[in-house]
Amino acid sequence: MDTSSLLISTLLYIFLPLWGIAGFVDWCCHRATRIESTSGLKETLMHSVMGIQMGLPIVLCLLFDVNALILLICFLTWFMHEIVAHLDVRYAAPRRKISIWEMHAHTYLGSLPLYMLISIVVINWEHFIKLITFNWAGEMSFNLLENPHGTTSYLSVYLTFMAIVCVFPYIEENIRCIHQYFRGNQH
Repeated sequence: MDTSSLLISTLLYIFLPLWGIAGFVDWCCHRATRIESTSGLKETLMHSVMGIQMGLPIVLCLLFDVNALILLICFLTWFMHEIVAHLDVRYAAPRRKISIWEMHAHTYLGSLPLYMLISIVVINWEHFIKLITFNWAGEMSFNLLENPHGTTSYLSVYLTFMAIVCVFPYIEENIRCIHQYFRGNQH
C-alpha cells in the first residue's frame, strides 16, 4: 500500500470518525451546561456555522477530484473555521462553564481539521504546488470522482454516522436555543 492510500485510509477511518465523536462530546457538554439558558442562540448558531465550514470541504473531497479549486476552498473554510472557533469560545467563556471535557473536545475539533487539511495537501501535492504558484489552468473545476474513496458504501455510512452524532444533535441544540430565545423575548 502506498503512502497516499495509507493517508486516505487514515482520513476515512480515523480522522473523520474522530471529528464526529468529538463533535458529539462537545454537544453533550453544551447540553450539560444548558446552553439554551446561558450563551444561547448566538453560540449555537456559531456551532452550526463551524459544522458547515468543515462539512463542505469534507464532502467536496469525498465526491470530487482534489485540484487547486478544492484545495482553495479547503484552506478558506479552515481559516474561517478558526476565526469562528475563536469567537465562539470568546463569547461562551464568560457566559457558561466550559468543562475539561469540552476543552478536550475543542482540542480535537480544532486540530483534526488541520491534520486532515495537511493530509489532503500531501496526497495532492502537485495540485497544492499549482495552487500556491497560481498555475490554475485546468484546476478550477468540479470533477466528480469516478471511484469515490473508501468502499462504495463508505459515503452513505459516514454521512449516516455524522447525522446521528452531529447533525441531529446540533439541530436539537438549535431548536432548544431558538425556543428559549423566543420565550425570553416574549416578556
